[in-house]
Amino acid sequence: MSTLWKDIQYKMLHSGSKLNLLIGINIIVYLAVNLLSVLIKLFFGSDVISYFSDHYLQLPASLPVLARHFWTPLTYMFLHDGVFHILFNMLWLYWIGQIFEEYLGKNRTMGLYLMGGFAGAIFFVGAYNLFPFYTQNHLADGSILAGASAGVMAIIVATATLLPDYTIPLILIGPVKLKWLALFFVIIDFLGITGFNAGGELSHLGGALMGFVYIRQLQNGHDWVAAIANLFKPKPKLKVVAKNPSRGRNDLPRQEEIDTILDKISRSGYDSLTKQEKEILFRASNNEG
Repeated sequence: MSTLWKDIQYKMLHSGSKLNLLIGINIIVYLAVNLLSVLIKLFFGSDVISYFSDHYLQLPASLPVLARHFWTPLTYMFLHDGVFHILFNMLWLYWIGQIFEEYLGKNRTMGLYLMGGFAGAIFFVGAYNLFPFYTQNHLADGSILAGASAGVMAIIVATATLLPDYTIPLILIGPVKLKWLALFFVIIDFLGITGFNAGGELSHLGGALMGFVYIRQLQNGHDWVAAIANLFKPKPKLKVVAKNPSRGRNDLPRQEEIDTILDKISRSGYDSLTKQEKEILFRASNNEG
C-alpha cells in the first residue's frame, strides 16, 4: 500500500506532468467528498456533506449568492456529480491532455484548464442572468454547476485548433481527426443549452471558446498562461550576464521560430516538420516557463 501511495505521489508531484496533477486532484476531491458523505449518512443519517458541497463549493447562477460565495468559480471545477461524470471527464482529459503536453510542453496544462473553467463559469452565470429564456423562468434561482468539463473542453479544443488533422482511434468508430471531434462536441453542447443540463452545456461552450482563442493568441506570439505565471514570479535580485551569448541563443529558441513552427503544425500537421524544427520545438518545451 505504501508503494502504491509513493507511486501516486510521484505521478502527481514529481513527474513534471501537470496533467497527472489535475487528474489526481479531481479524483482525491471526489473520493474525499463522497466517501465522507456515505459514512456520515450511514452513522448519523445526515446529508450535511452534500448540503455543504451544493451550497458552498458548487457554482451558483444567482448573482447575490455568487457575491457571498466568491470562491466557487474555482472550487466548482474540481467537483463532480457522479462516477460516470468524473470518469468520462478524466478519460478525455488524459487522452487529449497527453497530446497537448507532447506538443506544447507540461507547463501550460494547468493554466489552460483553469482559464477554461473560469470561462465556463462566466458563460454559465452570464447566460442565466442575461438571456430571456433563463431569466423569464427564473432559472438562476437555485441553479448550481459542478464539473471539470469546461476545463477539459478548453484542452480538447485547444489541441484540435493546434493540430486539426491529428488522428485518434475511437472505439466502434475508427480513426477521427481532432477537428471533427471538437466540432462534434461543440455542436452537441450548443444544441443542449435549452435542455435539462443547460448550465453544463453553456460552461462547455465557454471552455471551448477559451481553448480556441488561447491557441490563436499563442500562434500570434501571446502566451496567456506564461504571462499570468510571470505575474507571480519573484523578481531576481541579481542580474546574470552570459559569457557566451551565441550558446544561449542555440539553447533557447527564439519566439519567432516557435511561432513559425506552430503555424506550420496548424496548417500541415506535426509530420510536416523537419528534423531541425522538431528539435527546436522539443527544446522549447523543455525550457518553457
